[in-house]
Formats: sequence, structure tokens, C-alpha cells
Amino acid sequence: MINFVKSHGLGNDYIVIDGKEVNYSLKKREIIRLCNRNYGIGSDGILMLCKSKNADFGLKIYNPDGSQAEKSGNGLRIFSAFLFDYKYVKNKKIISIETKGGLVKSKFIKKNKNKSFFNVEMGNAIFLNNKIPVKIKDKNNSCLNKEINLKNKKFIFNAVSVGNPHCVIFLNKISKDLAKEYGPLIETHRFFPNKINVQFVKIINKSTVNIEIWERGAGYTLASGSSSCGVVSVGYKLGLLNSNVKVQMPGGNLNISIDNNFKLKMEGPVEEICSGKIHID
Repeated sequence: MINFVKSHGLGNDYIVIDGKEVNYSLKKREIIRLCNRNYGIGSDGILMLCKSKNADFGLKIYNPDGSQAEKSGNGLRIFSAFLFDYKYVKNKKIISIETKGGLVKSKFIKKNKNKSFFNVEMGNAIFLNNKIPVKIKDKNNSCLNKEINLKNKKFIFNAVSVGNPHCVIFLNKISKDLAKEYGPLIETHRFFPNKINVQFVKIINKSTVNIEIWERGAGYTLASGSSSCGVVSVGYKLGLLNSNVKVQMPGGNLNISIDNNFKLKMEGPVEEICSGKIHID
């Protein structure tokens, strides 16, 4: 039996466990079962507390298909709330967390009834094709305003890494059905050797966007912090968005800020759903 906590950030839900209870390792079949909404706890992924030599805490992020993610914005807020609520953190408001996608800092803002609010420094956006990675030749080694053809439909897309890879597509009209139809085709396209997260974006004004998300390894998702950061990074790079943007998703809203060096910050809520014990055999 292991202890778990399940929480959500705007409907994007994760299971959090202390890695020492499973010797800091989970088998692929265990991850898939835990995330299954019929046969397990059900979630968009698993967050495992680990040791770190470079930060206050280490974090492994697992997708529902058993793969490991580099970074998750909602996951980082959920993980932060777990650390604060369950007394892993004492007498401080700012902590450092090491992920596969790099080091981040998370700051506790406030608690309002059942919701905790955190501001997370998400690192810097990267537009270099070999770093994202994207298999497209470009004299500037970047992937902005490129074409991709799917099912006889052409999209203009942009690629960026915010610790994990994102494909950002700006459209006049977006929908859940659009994301579910074309998201999986883009996620696994030959352009993206490590697969990719996909965002379909409608710009309301330079400070507000609506987005629909297809998440790599997880599928259609109500909200995503790293996706929000990816969208704002590309929009700011192209001059379409300001440096402070409200990102509106089916699950709720996040506030994203970016500076001239493309350093990103994200602020939003977390709410615990339940906690308990479960067999993982």
C-alpha cells in the first residue's frame, strides 16, 4: 500500500506520491493502471517526490501512457501545494524544484478556502530547432510560421520549448473537436522526434487568448501551465501578444508573464481532490 494525494489545477489532475514509498521507481504498467479512470485512481499523470542534489526537491513527472515528461506547469503547482500542505516545507515561501526539463522556483502566494495559489518561474523559452527538437531545416534554426499538412488541411505552426516541446497554432476559430481530431496527428508527426504538445489558439486581444490543448502522452486536456507558457512565448516572439497575458482554457484561467529574455512566470490555483492508500501490484 502506498499513500497518495490527488489534486487538480484547473481540471488538470495529478496523483502525487512520495518516491521513497516505491523506491523512487514505478513500472510502466503501474503508471498506466494508477492513471486509468476505470481501474485506478484516474489522473492526467503522476508526480513523484524525489531527492535532488541541485534543488530543495526533485520531481519526476509521468504521463498516463507511462512515459516521462520534462515539465508540467499545473503539475509544478500541484506538487508545490503537496509539499506545503503536508509539511515537507517549513518556514519558507519560495522553494526550488528540479525537473527533467530544468530547475524552477515556486512561490506560495496565498490560500483561499480550499485553493492554494502559487507563482512558478518556468525558465526560459527556447526557439532553437535542435533544442526543441524539431526536424525542419531553417537558416535561423527556428520553427516559426511553418506549414504542416494533415488530412488535406494545412496549418501554419510554430514550435518552442519551455522545458518541454510545444506546437502552437493560431486560428480564428478553435474547438475541442478540432484539438481531438488534429492533436494526435500533430503530436506524432515526423517533424517532432520526441513527439510534441499541441495548442490551438484564438487571440481575443493582445492580453487575452483562448486555447484548446492536446497534451503529449495524455490526450485532450482541460488546462496546462506549460502549454500556456508555450503559447505566450510564441505570441510574444511574433509580436501578437503583450508580456502579461490571461490564458483562458476550458478548465479555467492562468496568468502568464514573460520578459525580454523570454523568462516565464505562471500564476494560478491548486485544489486537493482526495487522498488515500492504494495497492500498486
